[in-house]
Amino acid sequence: MQTLETSVIETIRSSKKAGLTQKMIAKSMNIHSGEKMGRLRATIKELLEKGKIVRDNNGRYSLPGKDTAVGEISFSRKGHAAFVEQDDGEDVFVPVEDSGYAIDRDLVTVKIIGKHRGLPKGKVVRVLQRNREMLVGTFKLRGLFAFVVPDDLKLKYDFYIPPENLMNAKPDEKVVVKITRYPSPGRNPEGIIEQVLGDASSPAVDLPTVIFRHSLPQPGYFPEPVAEEAQKASEEISPEELKGRKDFRKDRVFTIDGDDAKDFDDAISIRKSGSGDFVLGIHIADVSHYVGEGSALDKEAYSRATSVYLLDTVIPMLPFELSNGICSLKEGADRLTLSLQMTISPHGKLKDYDISNGVVSSVRRLTYREVNALRNGTADEEIASRLKAVEKDLNAAFELAAILRDQRKKRGAVMDISSREAYIEFNKDGYVVDIVPQERGESEAMIEEFMIRANETVAEHFFRREFPSVYRIHEEPDAESILQLKQYIEALGMKVKIPQNVHPKALQQLLETTKDHPLHESIQRLLVRGMKRAVYSDVNIGHFGLASQAYTHFTSPIRRYPDLTVHRLLKKIVYQDPSTRENTAKLAESLPQMARHCSRMERNANEAEWDILDIKKAEYIQQRIGQVFESVVTGITKFGMFVEISDKMISGLVHVSTLDDYYDFDEQKNTLIGRQKKRVFRIGDTLKVKAIRADKTTAEIDLEVVKDNKGTGRSRRRN
Repeated sequence: MQTLETSVIETIRSSKKAGLTQKMIAKSMNIHSGEKMGRLRATIKELLEKGKIVRDNNGRYSLPGKDTAVGEISFSRKGHAAFVEQDDGEDVFVPVEDSGYAIDRDLVTVKIIGKHRGLPKGKVVRVLQRNREMLVGTFKLRGLFAFVVPDDLKLKYDFYIPPENLMNAKPDEKVVVKITRYPSPGRNPEGIIEQVLGDASSPAVDLPTVIFRHSLPQPGYFPEPVAEEAQKASEEISPEELKGRKDFRKDRVFTIDGDDAKDFDDAISIRKSGSGDFVLGIHIADVSHYVGEGSALDKEAYSRATSVYLLDTVIPMLPFELSNGICSLKEGADRLTLSLQMTISPHGKLKDYDISNGVVSSVRRLTYREVNALRNGTADEEIASRLKAVEKDLNAAFELAAILRDQRKKRGAVMDISSREAYIEFNKDGYVVDIVPQERGESEAMIEEFMIRANETVAEHFFRREFPSVYRIHEEPDAESILQLKQYIEALGMKVKIPQNVHPKALQQLLETTKDHPLHESIQRLLVRGMKRAVYSDVNIGHFGLASQAYTHFTSPIRRYPDLTVHRLLKKIVYQDPSTRENTAKLAESLPQMARHCSRMERNANEAEWDILDIKKAEYIQQRIGQVFESVVTGITKFGMFVEISDKMISGLVHVSTLDDYYDFDEQKNTLIGRQKKRVFRIGDTLKVKAIRADKTTAEIDLEVVKDNKGTGRSRRRN
């Protein structure tokens, strides 16, 4: 059954005329008056605003031409380029000079004017909808005029603030601005100050700055109807709720999470059968039982799409009554689950599986730290005693994880991508005192293997049945990105072979070849940057990085909306909801929009998480101006060298203007060569550098080479 929106588009498409007026559309659809006419007008207006139809000067509506595209414009993090994402998922590259008066997140129409690195190249011809209402920035006075300079480098305009809207802001204070006028020919954009956050240099303003910059909800806040629904969720499970559920409460089910985790949405159980097969249970909190489709909770969860983790602050997708309460698989508490039981052979082959509504009671809440300590023999008596009840299960779990990992490696998955995270220590005043890299242990890798296998099994379950679903897809990298990676490695003095039709196995072999190189992590990062971003889609094209034919997200419905959607779809197919088949077309129609929305929100959350880390790294350097650090050159450009202070996971720029000679950039060899002294800088050189500037707003860090540098790398004079 077609929606009204689809019917209007089909009516315009099937017409032989150059365009249809609203009256002609109504006549073709046999709509003449009353409520239907009102709905038709509203639908046409909505389609026009979305850019799905266009209107000419004679009031006739038609579909956009082949040389036009419509989508949301996203500027790069430094604002140097922009991309417009179309409904079909394809990006259009837009040079900044061709972005017109659009700002980040606007819905725009672009005219295709050529090609750029394999992508269509476009020029913004119309802003259809302004999607950004607020911004955060630094208040500045320029003579008699007041402006706010946005913190977000994606915004290329300063915003004028009229005198009556200053809110007593002082120069160099962070402020929140409501946009009242957008960029237009001959006019500065304008706004009014809604809130003064405080002095820009204070660490107290960093978190609210990032929250406002990325239009995130305030921590702990949920709209009243959402909060009311959440409060109605009971902490107890009624006998009625247990009917028809598989009882896993006698199984040894346990969770493994970080020390600071509060929400436990996945648990495992494992045993070995007499034949040597492993029976692995993946028990996921049954969030869909508590969040009804179309409810206030559901609408808010969809809007947020993901939980956001900003250092020690969480902005959850669901209220704490659910995420930390009835949906959290706490030790010793009965909890409802959607459970996947897999029988896996000693060679890692999936022999059988079963998906069911379940109920569990976790016997232990374990931490990665405890399990790693037990695994490497450093556990104290207290930890050993706590883990005694599940020690046999853990041994089986590590055995199976090694088998699954080996199987993934054989099929060509890209393995061993560094997942070091920076742990930031603060003093009592909130300033950064240290940055400590955190290494991932064996228990984290074990849980990852199990979740990957579970996600693949669920995705394959949908795919084989040709049932609508949402997949986690990852396209293969483009040829230019792989060429850049090859040139980077060869600049290190290493010869590598990468086939033209690249397979993930080739990239895995490349990582193994370079694993002992000091710049192994830089190679990994370049590889990750060169690969396309994993996104959600209703169309399964597989996951390149994992070398999976089908992959989805099923294991974290507390913090990811696609997982919640997958749970609902699983229940429809597993329990054969009688209304499902007749609603399949409608279901399939709704998934593409959901997938695109969740992909955008995930990207926004990631950028917020990176922003707060970058701000704190800049703050760390700000307090250490003049201090000398050991660094490694990770990139060479005509304007300088990018270096990394590896033990702090901090990157910065050594500008050519600070060097002791005039340096020429050899693009082919990726080197800087001094004209007089003939000194050569290459990727991989180790250098002593001194901190000379750090800017928290832009997260830029400037360093200079220490004059008497006797680094241990390959920086040398040219013979």
